[in-house]
Amino acid sequence: MGNNQSSGKAPDAKASTSKSGFSSPFDIASPKGAAGWQELYPYYMHISPERRELEESKFWFFDGMHNPEPLYPFDTIMTENWWVAASQMSNRVWPVPPAMGIDHRVINGYLYISPNSVTDPDKLAERGEIFASRAGHYFENWDEIYENWKDKAKDCIERLKAIEFEPLPEYEHEKHVFSHRGLYSSYDLLTSYSRMIENMLEMGSYHFEMLNLGYGAYLTFREFCQSAFPGITDQTITDMVSGIDILLFRPDDELRGLAALAVELDVADVILGQNSPDSVLGAIAKAENGPKWLEALEAAKDPWFWYSTGAGYTHSDPVWMDDLRLPLSAISGYISALQRGEDVRRPLDKIVARRERVTAEYREHLPTDEDREAFDGLVALTRKVFPFVEDHNFYVEHWHHSIFWSKVRELGDIFVTRNFFDDREDIFYLHRHEIYDALYDLLIGWATGSQSRGEIYWRPIIERRRGIRDVLAKWSPPPALGTPPETITEPLTIMLWGITQETVDEWIGVDTTSSDQLRGVAASAGKVKGRAKVITATEQLYEVEDGDILVCRITAPSWAPVFPKISAAVSDVGGIMAHTAIISREYGLPAVVGTGYATTLISTGDIIEVDGNVGLVRIVEKSG
Repeated sequence: MGNNQSSGKAPDAKASTSKSGFSSPFDIASPKGAAGWQELYPYYMHISPERRELEESKFWFFDGMHNPEPLYPFDTIMTENWWVAASQMSNRVWPVPPAMGIDHRVINGYLYISPNSVTDPDKLAERGEIFASRAGHYFENWDEIYENWKDKAKDCIERLKAIEFEPLPEYEHEKHVFSHRGLYSSYDLLTSYSRMIENMLEMGSYHFEMLNLGYGAYLTFREFCQSAFPGITDQTITDMVSGIDILLFRPDDELRGLAALAVELDVADVILGQNSPDSVLGAIAKAENGPKWLEALEAAKDPWFWYSTGAGYTHSDPVWMDDLRLPLSAISGYISALQRGEDVRRPLDKIVARRERVTAEYREHLPTDEDREAFDGLVALTRKVFPFVEDHNFYVEHWHHSIFWSKVRELGDIFVTRNFFDDREDIFYLHRHEIYDALYDLLIGWATGSQSRGEIYWRPIIERRRGIRDVLAKWSPPPALGTPPETITEPLTIMLWGITQETVDEWIGVDTTSSDQLRGVAASAGKVKGRAKVITATEQLYEVEDGDILVCRITAPSWAPVFPKISAAVSDVGGIMAHTAIISREYGLPAVVGTGYATTLISTGDIIEVDGNVGLVRIVEKSG
């Protein structure tokens, strides 16, 4: 039923929950045909029998936000990176008083995570003192530190761009010989790979330098509001910090600009008359003013088309730079709207007006000057830090990571050239540590003139792993496993994933066989009834029709061009600061996130009602 029809996934018997809690991670059976899936991932990512008591005592939830599909072995570099980077920030760099790190496990190829917490009063006090000192320094110097952060991020990106993987020559380059360098192609290839990996981990560390502080500032403001205004909703609190012009909307703004230019240059109908990127570009090139439009397109591409259609954490998500279907489809939509005389701009003025009105109304209810001063300071700080919470995603997860995946593919070409792989994409079935061995094997064969074992060794392994992952992709991961937590205090878990005590209780109570309603986070106000469009793969974005209600595991920032079409959004995962929530608010659309089971219970064509005021999704009529 539900999404299983459109995705081909079959529900797993072990995925259901009971009133007493969630299934033990040890009770999750491997799908038929996926025996040995563990070999795709390093030992430290597995649920381990040696730690059974620990593993079963923890609350594990599926991270469908960043990795909605089974992990490719190489792609684990992304989750392994933030396993350390995000955790060290919460626990060792900014010791957030009640929150430590976030543990990871891979179960049937899917990523499950679990926040750790601090409860000892003495430790809480110790961590609070350290956090206040360090966070205070960053907050007081935020603008300067953020500008410096941008410089670091751009420099990291430029160094990544400069890394090259050149084919091994028949004979060593003369320039290396006559310059007396003493280092040759074998050294360059191996160290280029090392630099690429180190570059990825460097950017991964920058990713979290200021992120926890951004969420922390918002949580502090939220706690103040909840104390000062009993009964205030998260939606009202977010209204006070919405309408901030953030970088993640810039790529979509570029598309709007290109649409307006197409109308101005009288090439709009040329674009609308084509049905593929190649035909659009070919037809435009022949049009009278077409070269001017193509020049503008090329100018917009770098950096704004280094935009993943996913979260940026997996190589398999198309990137605008390499796949123009989504941006050109959006441009066509904006052209049609402009030709109808519509305003294609985001309703930013309305959102800002609401922000100022709501802020003023609540400020007036505060009884003392001291309270108002505290409120003003927290509002100002939250608005100041909020852009980083979203903008870092463009620098890191889109611009940098998209280039990173392109570099990995270039290395894959080297393996194809040396007869290790049949296709450059095969490289993603090896873990990054295995690549070191494969590279050295390749270099041995090149240096000695002998056949490398890798020419025989890797193909059957890759084929087996491909088959296993294909099977895992048809399995439906339950939203949570293990023991429900007594409290959840980790800021990212609450703000980004939307995992709260209420979320957990709601998931436990869901009947995945017959429930006709779901509760989640009331992420964006409004109430809408309409036809559901369930999206589980980027390819399905092109099927979204005007007025559809988008139902997905999570949206990506690059889906923004789809939002002018839809009437509401629903997601399986996400909190009040998830992309789905933020984009919906900026477009004035109702949204409910963190429902857990939306893509499982809802099918494309169902008539559903989305109440973003209270966080309720109701199936009004099943399709078929």
